Amino acid sequence: MRVAIRQPDVGSSMTLRDAERYCAGMARREAKNFYWGFIALPRPKRMAIYALYDFARQVDDEADRAVTDRAPVNLTAHRERLQRCLAGDYADPVMRGLGAAIERYQIPAEELDQIIAGVAMDLERSRYASWEDLQQYCRLVASSVGRMCVRIFGYDDEEALLRADDLGQAMQLTNILRDIREDHAEYGRVYLPLDELARFELCEEAIVASLAGNGTGGSDPGPGWAPFVHEQAKRAWALFDSGVQVSRMIPKSSAACVLTMAGIYRDILRQIEQDPALPLTRRASLSSRSKLGVMARAWLRAA
Repeated sequence: MRVAIRQPDVGSSMTLRDAERYCAGMARREAKNFYWGFIALPRPKRMAIYALYDFARQVDDEADRAVTDRAPVNLTAHRERLQRCLAGDYADPVMRGLGAAIERYQIPAEELDQIIAGVAMDLERSRYASWEDLQQYCRLVASSVGRMCVRIFGYDDEEALLRADDLGQAMQLTNILRDIREDHAEYGRVYLPLDELARFELCEEAIVASLAGNGTGGSDPGPGWAPFVHEQAKRAWALFDSGVQVSRMIPKSSAACVLTMAGIYRDILRQIEQDPALPLTRRASLSSRSKLGVMARAWLRAA
């Protein structure tokens, strides 16, 4: 279970450098996969990405609180924080860092708003009838962040924003497959398209039952489970293939960042594709050594 991350008020004594140190520390603690990509960036872009990640993480955590009846109030507070930040009034170190990023890289307010709108969907619904419904959610919570990252990276072709949209969807769909057990056990959510479950003769009750029992889970929800997972993986692979093309449209250091993050998520997706029952048992992950290997290959490819 995630816990709220407390942060000090900015006050008159907190400089931008102080805020950047705070944001860097939070990103280092919380961004278990993304951080491996972040470190490829030159300092100004890295500080901006830290602040953007921290803001998105704080907003996302509101939907994952154990006491969910507080979340709507807290989302309102996040909207107010953002509006104050856009007006140059920084309530805390993350907003101080984000404000500098917004000013330097011309990040549109509507894309920041989309993060909050996506998290609001988590408070309003816990099931998705179709991929089209789920795709809307993925675009709000992930593609919006991808586009803002590209604005920070710098790009020479407007197509980069479209590719970032696809990459965000690919990574979010990988998250969804990876976190099936956690999302239901801790938050009561099922992010799998219900119409596609039905097409593979699967029902939510069987999936939930496969997660129950002695705490280890992993029982088979039905013969259609592996084909269903492979179908979702096929969709994610297509989105990855399109999304990683953004690396050709941004500077080399930024490309190394993107290829590292995408590489880690592709390896997670590969684990799930090879063992469709894995998400019913535990969360797929990579060791630090494996992540280091992905990072090294990404840097060589970007160069």
